[in-house]
Amino acid sequence: MKISEVKSALNSLESIAFQLPDGSLVPTHFHVTEVGKVSKHFIDCGGTVRTENVANFQLWNADDYNHRLHPEKLVSIIELSEKVLGLEDLEVEVEYQSETIGKYGLDFDGVNFVLTTKQTDCLAKDKCGIPAQKPKVRLSDLAGTSCAPGSGCC
Repeated sequence: MKISEVKSALNSLESIAFQLPDGSLVPTHFHVTEVGKVSKHFIDCGGTVRTENVANFQLWNADDYNHRLHPEKLVSIIELSEKVLGLEDLEVEVEYQSETIGKYGLDFDGVNFVLTTKQTDCLAKDKCGIPAQKPKVRLSDLAGTSCAPGSGCC
């Protein structure tokens, strides 16, 4: 989900809720303690230099139960970040405290912002000798085909 999509969704909401991948909600007294741009400049295991940029929201639970972040306030924080930091319309990544700081993607289901799981991956499979994943074929799709000795199909 990009910054512009987050702002658009916020403009249609009366309150903000973030849903974790397990379906539970982040406590309603959360704070967005940071909105920023994270740039990653790295070399993958195949030797290719890469750059990734994401917008980052950090969610934090405080013991402050009397204050709730309202949609218009978060929009103003995002707009200030765009102005002061030159934040572009980037994909949003969310940091949230669990056992350690977790990184999540972001989606919106029409009611809640949904924290989505992220996975690591090798970006240079072709250079690392990792074979491409073979396509799975259902045996039922092969029905009607025959392979006789000497036909060249085997």
